[in-house]
Amino acid sequence: MNPTLLVELFTEELPPKALLSLGEAFSELLANALKQAGHLTANSQIKTFASPRRLGCQITDVLAKSPDEDALERLLPAKIGLDGNGQPTPPLLKKLSSLGLEGVAASALESISDGKQDVLHIRRKVIGKALAESLAVALEQATTKLPIPKVMSYQRPDGSTVKFVRPAHRLVALHGEQVLPVEILGLKADRLTLGHRFLSSGVINLKNADGYAEQLKNEGKVIASFAERREAIAQHIELAAKPERAVQPDALIDEVCALVEWPVVYEGHFEEAFLEVPQECLILTMQANQKYFAITDQNGQMRNRFLLVSNLETETPHSIIHGNERVLRARLADAKFFFDQDRKRSLESRIEGLAQVVYHNKLGSQKDRNERLVALAQWLAPFTGAEPALAQRAALLCKADLLTDMVGEFPELQGNMGEHYARHDGEKPDVAQAIADHYSPRFAGDTLPRNAVGLAVALADKVETMVGIYGIGLIPTGDKDPFALRRHALGVIRMVIERKLPLNIKAALKTACGLFSGYADFSDSSEGVYQFMLDRLRGYLREQGYSAAEVESVLAQQPEQFTDLVARLEAVRAFSALEQADALAAANKRITNILKKAEGTSAAFSANLLREPAEKALADKVKAIEPSALQAFANGNFQEALALLAPLRPEVDAFFNDVMVMDKDESLKNNRIALLSWMHGLMNKVADISQLAKA
Repeated sequence: MNPTLLVELFTEELPPKALLSLGEAFSELLANALKQAGHLTANSQIKTFASPRRLGCQITDVLAKSPDEDALERLLPAKIGLDGNGQPTPPLLKKLSSLGLEGVAASALESISDGKQDVLHIRRKVIGKALAESLAVALEQATTKLPIPKVMSYQRPDGSTVKFVRPAHRLVALHGEQVLPVEILGLKADRLTLGHRFLSSGVINLKNADGYAEQLKNEGKVIASFAERREAIAQHIELAAKPERAVQPDALIDEVCALVEWPVVYEGHFEEAFLEVPQECLILTMQANQKYFAITDQNGQMRNRFLLVSNLETETPHSIIHGNERVLRARLADAKFFFDQDRKRSLESRIEGLAQVVYHNKLGSQKDRNERLVALAQWLAPFTGAEPALAQRAALLCKADLLTDMVGEFPELQGNMGEHYARHDGEKPDVAQAIADHYSPRFAGDTLPRNAVGLAVALADKVETMVGIYGIGLIPTGDKDPFALRRHALGVIRMVIERKLPLNIKAALKTACGLFSGYADFSDSSEGVYQFMLDRLRGYLREQGYSAAEVESVLAQQPEQFTDLVARLEAVRAFSALEQADALAAANKRITNILKKAEGTSAAFSANLLREPAEKALADKVKAIEPSALQAFANGNFQEALALLAPLRPEVDAFFNDVMVMDKDESLKNNRIALLSWMHGLMNKVADISQLAKA
């Protein structure tokens, strides 16, 4: 086994929210560069270290010298490199000289065709590189390609200017026990590092690469591994919260982990009077401002305890706890003040103030938008089962909390605070819930609105946003989607499908577009938004486990209602399992192509114009199957409707074997096209089964 490699950059405090990605990228870039240089083996294991003041990487089984290799080096085209007598030309001699291969005979060269011409090559042994040489290159790549949120420029003691995420002060590079002679960011590598800013003293002389983490923990009071430190924090918090529970969002644990090197959890308290404030306000105040962890009982009700993660371990933590309690008390007092002040005015009294809030300079104010939401929610209410008057009321009030002090301080609480204030104002429960829920689903996997009124207002909010923003040309491109139109589209899709709403999507989009009449910069975007939604719908259905062919067979029909899509997909899947499915799908594809070429033909089908036995048999079979298939379709029994098509296969095969569709007789040709069109319509009632045809 080869020695372990350790690299550590010791810096000033790194940006907490970027620390995890910085640490992972640093290790990945180093390891990839060394792997490409040939220093890693199949047994090499990589471990990442990232703490507030260090980025590190430990790789086991690293070769001190990369293996020698036999290389076939391309030189010049033969017609350029050799003269008429087969002797090297000046250009070839110059090329060989640049490679340190002077005096090589022409007989040592190989002529290999690249498909266009013969090219001269030479085989030679490439001597492996020393680890220090390769590591220098790897460090250069790792430090310049890090996903740094904002680069800092700073001066080294020698006066040189360096650019990095934060000023770097030390570099460790150990291969086993040996220091590698590398430099980066104006630093020369050694074996010296520093521990915890307050709990350790003096420089730590690292003995070897393998013992780095343990020595840093024992002598420096630093848990260098982000993952180990995070796990310790989560365990300590869970233990300290018992018998109750701590609210531990992943983002908060990650941020706290990036702020401490030696995590210690302490418990604090605050006055129970603050629990009168909605608990989401208190929790957000703790998390956003102070990085504290709130405590709830088994029913999710908040307690007047909280946990803080400190970077200082002491037997007398009273001053730390009391200091944090004092700071939190002031924060909670602010939240209570905002809550009390906001309740002095009703939501309805704030609506006129929305006229002073710009929604978009091309789409008017928030009050203008509010009026559109009221009209659209009223139109949508019958589809969700809501009372139109309640949907109107909820839509009227849904944006009013934007003008409250609490939402001004914590924008994340918009909607939630509206529900609290609506209940205080005496609004009906469904209206209050709808104000909070009209933003739902806020993210992938989020819950849907809780009641029919909420569904109507949520649909109105998302449809109006998509139509309006799309209509002024702000279409999402690549990964840029500043108005979250993709999320809005997916939200509408989920509400319609999962709550089985009989909503005509195109009609909803058209209705929304009509609300923007009079806006000079707005263009009807209903078709564009509809196609945009279909793209999101493809992804949604694929995530539900349906194949691309199954999804396309249903969406190829441009469905205007999404309610029965899942039932259609299940029917398509069942049809695909039938023995006759492949042949019928291929025939359907052939019919589709014929009908495309015959566009404009408008002759009606007539049984009197049938001549060939095969076409008569097909017409009789279609006529026999049609009533049952249409009845099954009307009843929503899509599997039965598709299964009834299976007996058509013999007649379809015979038709294409024995009948010339494009007959010279115009009347016969048109009648056969009409027969195919009749069958095509019946076959594609549920889905376009031609999409199932194998290429």
